Amino acid sequence: SQANFEEDSQKQPAVGHWKTLMPSKGSKEEPETGCQDAGGGDETQSTEQLNVSRLRSSSVEIREKGSEFLKEELHKAQKELKLKDKECERLSKVREQLEQELEELTASLFEEAHKMVREANTKQAASEKQLREARGKIDMLQAEVTALKTLVITSTPSSPNRELHPQLQSPSKAVFRKGHGRNKSTSSAMVSAASQNVTPEPVSHECKEVDSILFAEFQAWKESPTLDKSCSFLDRIYREDVGPCLDFTKQELSELVRVAVEQNTLTIEPVASQTLPVVKVSGEECGGPKKCALSGLPRTCKHRIMLGDSGNYYYISPSCRARITAVCNFFTYIRYIQQGLVRQDVELMYWEVMRLRREMSLAKLGFYPSEM
Repeated sequence: SQANFEEDSQKQPAVGHWKTLMPSKGSKEEPETGCQDAGGGDETQSTEQLNVSRLRSSSVEIREKGSEFLKEELHKAQKELKLKDKECERLSKVREQLEQELEELTASLFEEAHKMVREANTKQAASEKQLREARGKIDMLQAEVTALKTLVITSTPSSPNRELHPQLQSPSKAVFRKGHGRNKSTSSAMVSAASQNVTPEPVSHECKEVDSILFAEFQAWKESPTLDKSCSFLDRIYREDVGPCLDFTKQELSELVRVAVEQNTLTIEPVASQTLPVVKVSGEECGGPKKCALSGLPRTCKHRIMLGDSGNYYYISPSCRARITAVCNFFTYIRYIQQGLVRQDVELMYWEVMRLRREMSLAKLGFYPSEM
């Protein structure tokens, strides 16, 4: 029976054999009676246990290998994920930086554009202002050139045209004009008088000799004419002529008059007589028709002065008017020279300056024309 069982077991296929060795849980398979004995059952049981242990070991090995493989894959995925996170973080920083730079660039461009617009508007306004000033200066210079030509044609230093110099006119010829100013270097009187025929006075013959020191100072000033009184030419004239001529009893008012004459803002106008209509003056009047505001002496005042646009009028005597007029004539002539309006020989200009200095000296000593 043992031999038959072994033959049957060898002929039996492996599938049927595995089925007999793996019964379901909770059920016990009874060995077939008459197919195997007690010895054959032990051998079969040991074979089954060996096969089960092999299966279990192979299953554990497969699980371990699978677990290791999954762990490796997981580790790789984590590494890739970390790299991706770092890359995302880097790209995020780059984006933030680019956005910040873009905002700064945009703000800078807008600021620069506004700055350029402001500068353009400022330059345009300055250019327009300069253009207006240049046009005004051109008109003024053209008027001065016209007036100077008229003056040269109709008047000479030795025989001045009385129509062009109101201070030399007689009271009968003087016409009251409100606002006649010494600061108007080219007044309408010059242009209107050009058409009038005036008989020149006889030329007085006198001997003259050029002072070398004074002439050298004038030549040095003529090379670069300026109104700065620090130069030797004007400094001498200020000390010897202008200062003494404008030194009146009322020191404070005298200083104001000197500044107005230097700045060309002094206005002289005749006082209305009884035969002329009364003119109302808005400004404050100092002194009076019977008292000079500069000397403080009781004098008959035929003229009054205004300093700049202050609106205050000061009555002055004929002597004070002659002194102020002499200084104004001197400054008017040197301004013409500075502006290049006098086209004469240097010696002729020098003698005209000396004549104006003589007028200041005479006025300081109290000499003035009877017409004043």
